[in-house]
Formats: sequence, C-alpha cells, structure tokens
Amino acid sequence: MMSANFSLARINHIIYSPTGERLIVWLIILNSVLLGLETSPTVMALAGGLINCLNSICLGLFVLEMVLKIASAPKAFFRSGWDIFDLTVIAMSVFPFQGHLSVLRALRLARILRLISRVPRLRIVVESIIKSLPALAWVSVLMIVIFYIFAVLSTTIFGREFPDWFGSIPASLYTLFQVLTLESWSMGIARPVIAEFPHAYLFFIPFIFLSSFIILNLFIAIIVNYLSQVSNQVEKRMNRRLTRRRWPRRG
Repeated sequence: MMSANFSLARINHIIYSPTGERLIVWLIILNSVLLGLETSPTVMALAGGLINCLNSICLGLFVLEMVLKIASAPKAFFRSGWDIFDLTVIAMSVFPFQGHLSVLRALRLARILRLISRVPRLRIVVESIIKSLPALAWVSVLMIVIFYIFAVLSTTIFGREFPDWFGSIPASLYTLFQVLTLESWSMGIARPVIAEFPHAYLFFIPFIFLSSFIILNLFIAIIVNYLSQVSNQVEKRMNRRLTRRRWPRRG
C-alpha cells in the first residue's frame, strides 16, 4: 500500500514538474500543427496516414495525462479549475461524434486552448479578464445607454434621408457600431450625412469621443488594472513557495 502511494506521489510530482509541464506544452504545439495540416488536401494526400497516427498518439498521451493526474491526486485535480478545463477539452476530443454531429469534431481544435492552462503568463491574462468581468459589465451598461441615446437621435434626425443607415433603431445601432470601430466612418458615413446635414458633425464628434476614446479606454484601463493585481498575487504566491522550500517548518 505504501509502495503504491509512493508511486502515485512520484507520478504526480513528475506530471506537475517544470519538465513535465514543458513536455505537455510542446505536445500541444505539435498537436496544433497536426490539426492545421489536416486542412490541406495536398498534405493529407502525401502523409495523411502519418498525420492521423501522430494525432491519435497525441490524443492518447493527453488522455493518459488526465488519467494519471486523477489517479495520483483526485481531490487536488477536481479543485483546480484549470485541470477541469483540460479534462473538458480532452473529453470533447475523445467523444465520437457521428452523422449530423460530425461537424462537432472541429471541437478538437479546443486542444490548442490548453496552452492557456499550461503557460503561466497566458493563465494570468485569462484570470485577469475573468476577474474584471463584473467591472466590465457596468462599463458595458454605460456603453449600451450611450448607444441607445445616439441611435434614437440619429434615427429621428437622419432616418428619412438615409434609411439604409439610420432608418430604424437596429439599423442605427449597426451604423453606430461601424462608426465606433472607425472603419470607413468618415468617407463612408459621416461626410455623406454632413453633405445633407451641415451640422451633423455636432452628432458624430461627441459620439466618437464618448465611445471610441472614453469607453474603450475604460475597458483597457480596467483589464490592465486587474492584470497588475493578478500578477502581484501570483508573484506573492511564488515567493511564499520559495520561502517554504528554503526555510521548511520544523517539528
């Protein structure tokens, strides 16, 4: 019994070691390249059998990794959101979709997303975005209010002369979204409208200032703020681990 526990602990240590993590990362990259090569008829005609074989080997190793992780430390595995994410991705890859559901085999591409869980820096970025979602939601509400006000105004003022762009609230919202992205907004939308309504710049300039310059910068500022917080938290956790290794508790 003690020998079995020792073996499981050793397996767990190997899997979560830096070398084990790097091996999995390179395996994910290899599998991503193989999935890309599968889209080329020329490549598949030349080496389709080899690519399918390597793809199956990669998937088998991913499944083995999940099995060993669960067997060696099941409680720790299911307490980790990233491990559960990995398990979900691999489960989608293994499930045999047939018939009309065969299109869902494209979910195999989700294996590439495992890089997020394996690369610490990517994990920090994703955690920052997730933690910033509540704050971003309120900024989104503000943005929706601004969009609705300007959509009603544009429909009322410009709707009759420009029905394709501002003939209804949905059409105005779509046009304003194009203006927000700054894609052909000047020559494509603003200047034709200004040619018909000389004072229309009093509409477009405030909208662009509020939406593109203020609201979008608020999104960026919130994400950067949370990115800094999460980075500091991760750094503190790593420092605590290093301290425990250098100065282990006695007694």
